[in-house]
Amino acid sequence: MHSPEPPSPERAAELRRRFAEEARAERPDLSVLCLLIGAQADGTLDEAGLDAAQAELDRLAGEVPFRPGDPRSWAAALRDLLGERYGYRGSAADYQRLESSLLHSVLLRRRGLPILLSVVWLEVARRAGAPVYGVALPGHFVVGFGPREEQVLADPFDGGRVLSGADADVLVVGATGAPLEPSMLVPAAPLEVVLRVLNNIRAWASARPERSDVALWAVELALLVPSQPARLRYERGQLLVQRGAFVTGAEEMEEYAQLVEVVDEGLADRVRTEALAARALMN
Repeated sequence: MHSPEPPSPERAAELRRRFAEEARAERPDLSVLCLLIGAQADGTLDEAGLDAAQAELDRLAGEVPFRPGDPRSWAAALRDLLGERYGYRGSAADYQRLESSLLHSVLLRRRGLPILLSVVWLEVARRAGAPVYGVALPGHFVVGFGPREEQVLADPFDGGRVLSGADADVLVVGATGAPLEPSMLVPAAPLEVVLRVLNNIRAWASARPERSDVALWAVELALLVPSQPARLRYERGQLLVQRGAFVTGAEEMEEYAQLVEVVDEGLADRVRTEALAARALMN
């Protein structure tokens, strides 16, 4: 199965500009950011396609029963609509597809990774007026409804199954070997969700060296998010060198070395040595 082909350089630059603008907005729009990621991956996703994806989220929200009630009723209503009526869910095979991390494709296929299926749940529920938020459990993203003292969790990857406390603990233990901690149940901010989506795309690409182009644009989008990890600069430098941009990649690594020198001089020296080796590849 071939993954999507990217847009033209001009279109990609415009998408990055819009992504940066939205990421720095006072209230970043999760659906807009995820759709811009999709457009960066898939050159066939034009403005009409972006609008169609938003319209589909609106349409689904219009089918949610009016004000279902308490958090458990909201979770059940979304499960009945998205998981049962429309068949949104995931499987092990979805982890092998780039499309599983692209919101527009998940809306078409009704299949995706836990976090992208959760984005569908979040955006549909939010439009319908639900008290909803993402919950970034280690290794498995789910959706929460209601305040902490009444919190109800649902797993969109499993068709929206409503989770008991024991179910959530099993998910965390399976991913980390450690038990569920209350701190893991706090709502995830939109930009946290976006960075996790981009991390998944980078992980997909890292297992496929021939798709370093995907890894590069995912890193570059992550760098546009405020307060991103400085190490992304180093990763971008490595990818540029891998793709033959030796000087630009070396410069990026040298800038990263300068940033970390004050806290880890040894790391800075190792990165500078790597940058020097990259420059030598020009000879």
